[in-house]
Amino acid sequence: MRFTHVTKRYPKGGPAIDDVSFHVNRGEFVFLTGPSGAGKSTILKMVYVEERPSAGEVKVAGFSSAAMGAGTVSKLRRRLGVVFQDFRLLEDRTAEQNVAFALEVIGTPESAVAPKVARVLTQVGLAGKSTAFPHELSGGEQQRVAIARALVNDPLVLLADEPTGNLDERATRGVFQLLREINATGTAVMMATHDLSLVKAHRYRTLEMHRGKLVFDSGAEFPASADEFDTAVPGPAPEPALQGRLPLADAERPADAPDAAPADGAAEAP
Repeated sequence: MRFTHVTKRYPKGGPAIDDVSFHVNRGEFVFLTGPSGAGKSTILKMVYVEERPSAGEVKVAGFSSAAMGAGTVSKLRRRLGVVFQDFRLLEDRTAEQNVAFALEVIGTPESAVAPKVARVLTQVGLAGKSTAFPHELSGGEQQRVAIARALVNDPLVLLADEPTGNLDERATRGVFQLLREINATGTAVMMATHDLSLVKAHRYRTLEMHRGKLVFDSGAEFPASADEFDTAVPGPAPEPALQGRLPLADAERPADAPDAAPADGAAEAP
C-alpha cells in the first residue's frame, strides 16, 4: 500500500490526517502508534475505503483512491481482512457461523464454505470450539474468531485496530503471536496499538502518528518496491531505528491538546 500526501478533513475541527506519506511492502508487519485522536483509525479506514482522502492518493493492492467506484471498492475489500478491538461478533451465531458469514455475504459457493471455515478455525487454534457461541468464549477466544473471520478470504493485508485493547496480558500475548504467525505466511499486517510494551519488545517497523501527522517511520530507510505488493522488506526494522524514537504515550500528550480528529473508534467493515 502507498499513501501519497494524504489529507483527510472533516467539516468540524482540523484535519484527521495531514499530508501523510508512507509505503508498506508485501509481507511487512507494521505497528501504527500514537495517542487517541492521532489519526490511526482514520488511516485504517482509508485503506479499507470507509473514508476517502480530501487530498492526495491512497493506493492498495493496485487499486487507487483516485479512481475507485463501488465495484472496485468491493473487489479491494475482498483482498483485505479487518479486526477490531470490540470483536464485532454476531451473538446469536456460533464461531463457525460467524466466520462463514464473511463468505456468505460475497456469494461463496456453499460447498466451499465449510472447508474454508474449518481451515481458519484450526489456524487460530479454535477447531474444538467451532460450535461455541461468543458468550461461551473468553475475550481472547472471541478475538481469535474475529481474526479467523478476517482471514477466511485469504487477504493480502490484515488490518488490526487495537486488537488487544480489551484483552488481559495472557490473551494479548496469544493474539499477538497469532498475528505474527499470520504475517510469517506472507500476509502484510498493520496493527494500530497503544501498547508501548508490545512495540518495544518487538523490532517491527513502527509508524507513529501525532495530531494527524506522521512524525516517525522506523522503516523510512527502506525504499518502496516498484510494485509495493511484489517485494517484501527483508525482516523487521533494525533495532537502532526503533530505539531512536518511541511512540508518544497518552501521558506525554499535553492535557489541553485538542484531538486532531474524531475519536479513533473503529467503524464497521463490510
